Amino acid sequence: MANKKSNKTTYKKQKQTSSFIFWVIGLIAVCIIGLIFLSNGKSETAAFDYTDQPVLGDTSAPVQIVQFGDYKCPVCKNFEGNFFPHIQENLIDTGKAQFYFMNFSFINVDSIRSAKFAETVYKELGNEAFWKFHKLLYSKQPDDPKYEKIDVFTDKFLEETLAEIVDDSDVTKVVHAFKANSSEKNWKKDMSTANRLNVTGTPSIFVNGEKFTGNTFEDLEQMVDEAAKEK
Repeated sequence: MANKKSNKTTYKKQKQTSSFIFWVIGLIAVCIIGLIFLSNGKSETAAFDYTDQPVLGDTSAPVQIVQFGDYKCPVCKNFEGNFFPHIQENLIDTGKAQFYFMNFSFINVDSIRSAKFAETVYKELGNEAFWKFHKLLYSKQPDDPKYEKIDVFTDKFLEETLAEIVDDSDVTKVVHAFKANSSEKNWKKDMSTANRLNVTGTPSIFVNGEKFTGNTFEDLEQMVDEAAKEK
């Protein structure tokens, strides 16, 4: 009887030890998964390099909004004309957010050509000239959806568009740099960022590294306000 009791006690202790080890291993696994999840979240938020990017807004603004766009995209034209003015008035001008434009050129060769030309304007003439050209280029996008399949933003068209906002010497400067492919690096940087974030269409909006999935300006404003509180 004594031996049976001893064996029973030993088995019970072994069972308790095994259960304890199981739960410890489980807890460690949960912690590891949690750390991986947090790490992935941080890398997603830190995926943007804002240096050498066209920007609007106060440098002290707590929130960064990024738009990925294609100058050939009709939805981007609509965004520029109808959605962006609300961003400008309520988020940029109020100091709530900075606004960046990055290229995701996916429609056709015009998309790439116009993106690289705009990047060259930024590189050679600065931030202010870029935004003037950016706005003008979208305003000149033809309304006929069929134009997406043909070349419209030719070298000549881009030069003539730029000539509407700067003098001849600046146009010559930009054209020379454009033909020398000086904006290739910056354009590739934008495309690499877009691909890393799985951007599939335009316009795509990110707020402090998180993708905006709402539909209205009020949705975006709420997301910006929440992002500001997390700073």
